[in-house]
Amino acid sequence: MYDSIGFEDEAGAECERALEIGLDESRHAQLAVQYGSTLRNLGRLDEAIAVLKDAPTHESTGSAPRVVLALALHSAGRKDEALQIVIEAQIESLPRYQRSMRDYAAALTESAGSSEPTGH
Repeated sequence: MYDSIGFEDEAGAECERALEIGLDESRHAQLAVQYGSTLRNLGRLDEAIAVLKDAPTHESTGSAPRVVLALALHSAGRKDEALQIVIEAQIESLPRYQRSMRDYAAALTESAGSSEPTGH
């Protein structure tokens, strides 16, 4: 609620309190997305990235933690990593081209080598 009305500081404090109290898996996964987004909005990008990288997976959030992580990485100027995360988040939903997309995603953050994967 606090995020929705522009009170990100209060939202962050409530998220921290909820984490201290403890949550079931579903709520913990949802909170990680919300808290990561709040931290991103507050400009606390390193914290947002850490929360989202450690976010538990749960069917209630689907690929949302990875999408919000991509947004935080993008905000931090880590655009290739952000794009890689988004592509990887969608691979399993693709009926075809999964191997090619994995190769393209991997090529985004490889320090050496070709950016054009082989074997389409």
